[in-house]
Amino acid sequence: MSKRLKRTLAMLTLGSAGIFAASGALGQTVILKVHHFLPPGSTAHKNFIVPWYDKVSKDSGGKLKCQIYPAMQLGGSPPQLYDQVKDGVVDLAWTVPSFQAGRFPVVEAFELPFMVRDSERASRGLWHYAMKNAAVEFKGVKPILLHVHDGSLVHTAKKQVKTLEDFKGLKLRVPTRQGSKTLVALGAMPVFMPQTADAISKGVIDGVLLPWEVIPSVKFDEVTKFHTDAEAGEAQMSNSVFLFGMNQEKYDALPAELKKVIDAHSGPDPSAWVGKVFVDDALPGKKSAEIRKNTFYTLPTAELRRWEKVTASVSDEWVREMSAKGLDGKRLLEEAKAACR
Repeated sequence: MSKRLKRTLAMLTLGSAGIFAASGALGQTVILKVHHFLPPGSTAHKNFIVPWYDKVSKDSGGKLKCQIYPAMQLGGSPPQLYDQVKDGVVDLAWTVPSFQAGRFPVVEAFELPFMVRDSERASRGLWHYAMKNAAVEFKGVKPILLHVHDGSLVHTAKKQVKTLEDFKGLKLRVPTRQGSKTLVALGAMPVFMPQTADAISKGVIDGVLLPWEVIPSVKFDEVTKFHTDAEAGEAQMSNSVFLFGMNQEKYDALPAELKKVIDAHSGPDPSAWVGKVFVDDALPGKKSAEIRKNTFYTLPTAELRRWEKVTASVSDEWVREMSAKGLDGKRLLEEAKAACR
């Protein structure tokens, strides 16, 4: 056999080996670690994250699989989730960006008081607003979807809140700085702490500002007896922005066919879907409190307008903060309002 033929056969062998290796890599299963802060019985886990994974797994022909770790099982605290996914400690995380106060100020527009009226519509609008105005805030993380929940209301243990004056002296747990500013404007004392029913049962705090959907999974229906909300159709007193994000490098390293699967389950439509999931799960949450014969109060329109008036200063302050950063705060606020309509 000539030297030239030997070289040719050697090259063909190496080329074939490369092709088989590449084919094997494309055929391998990619396992994604998913981390979040709520228990397995929560709306986020059972009605959003698990179904999202099921869709992705099916559409990828089983090539994409997830290992889901609820309730911070991989360690750390909820405010650390964003950096866990950004730094590649986990591949995907579901979190509230503003757990890190002030780090994501542009998307905080959707956490301003009485901003959101329809959570499904607002979640879709949030995606478009964030992609246009806040992409730099998520550098290093690929947003899969962004959404809001079904709107926070006041849950208290010993005292029904019926008027503005009833907030005076109350210590209420709140998750975000805009929610905190809202409570201050109303006359209450905001408290940042983990979602724990023990704090209420032991009298450390008087109640919480939370949506209905999460109440049963964290057992707040057992320790709060009074619930105050507005009429259906009114703007929500408070809300939180949620991010389901993927480590950018992990996404970039995926084969093109698997990127397409992730992309198909990312964006405005999935965001709106999750917003609706949270709205739909508000009814079971409320039902759990009804079964316990808790007391419900619906704010009269005139009283609700008083609350809206005193909390308008929170939005004004946010506009000034954005302007101080060199951004057009007024424009951003108007865009956020339009996105929620």
